[in-house]
Amino acid sequence: MRVTKGLIIADPWIGYILGGTKDWEMRASGASHRGWFGLIRKGTGAVYGVARLIEVGAPLAPAEMIATFEHHRIPEHMIRSGEVAKWNTPWKLADVRRLERPVLYRHKSGAVTWVELDDAAINGIASQFEAKVTTINPATAMPMADASRRDRFGDADTVKVDVSQRGRKLHIDVEWDDGKPDVAAPAKPSPSAPVMPAAQPLTLRDVAASRVATGRVIGEVEITDGNLTNSHIYLRSFFDRFPADAIGGSNKATRAKRDLTIDWGGGEPVQTDLDGQKKFFRARGWIGAFYQLHRARTGDRVVVEEVAPYRYRVSLRRYGSQGRAS
Repeated sequence: MRVTKGLIIADPWIGYILGGTKDWEMRASGASHRGWFGLIRKGTGAVYGVARLIEVGAPLAPAEMIATFEHHRIPEHMIRSGEVAKWNTPWKLADVRRLERPVLYRHKSGAVTWVELDDAAINGIASQFEAKVTTINPATAMPMADASRRDRFGDADTVKVDVSQRGRKLHIDVEWDDGKPDVAAPAKPSPSAPVMPAAQPLTLRDVAASRVATGRVIGEVEITDGNLTNSHIYLRSFFDRFPADAIGGSNKATRAKRDLTIDWGGGEPVQTDLDGQKKFFRARGWIGAFYQLHRARTGDRVVVEEVAPYRYRVSLRRYGSQGRAS
């Protein structure tokens, strides 16, 4: 697989794509490209997965976008507010594959929509999806006795071995071809087998509920107009409770040694370090989505809990509420 282009997608949308709950990426215009491309998580400088762009649909009216929520995951209130009116063209995706290890790339100046990946990134992606197909003739493959060969391969004319690599694991498929047409065996009914109900679409509430864990509150802070406008969370009052090796400098060049994993109720946790100068989470694309998802208002409070080493849950507590944060 040779992937030469990449598309920068912000959280939470890239998280939904990688998590398998979003197969339309909404854009402001169409695209001529079809085929494989890299999924670049905004603000990280890295490719986190690949997908195929198979079709670009016509621009959708607000009512059509509301009706197709399960494809693009944009909440109804964002559509009705006009906030995403510009992004109404569905880029339809297929065969989304998450990389086992994100691949860094060099961002070239002038890139607007599509990013042309450098050779190191192209090779890094390809190395995680290498595949090799070998055709073997059983009659000449190796010097073995006819009986032994027949026991191993039967009457096959050729044997096709497909070896694929996924990270450190090798997957081997062997296919025998005896030159005869395949005949499907009639299916045998199994009255004792239980009938499984059809799978239901995964909702944001389902995803959030699956991540509930007992955590230790390390701090909470009131939401201001500035937070809502600029998509950030003030962490100053409890910044010293985060691990020191997850705190970096004021820019991406001085990132911390370790990232934190942030569960915020969206489609996928966010990986980010901390900006030690501003006392913020460095990756902030998800924060605006967090505010929108929970319909945050000035005066509400953000609660930060530590649920495991280097893993935190961010939730919202309504103004005046004494119960558990949502």
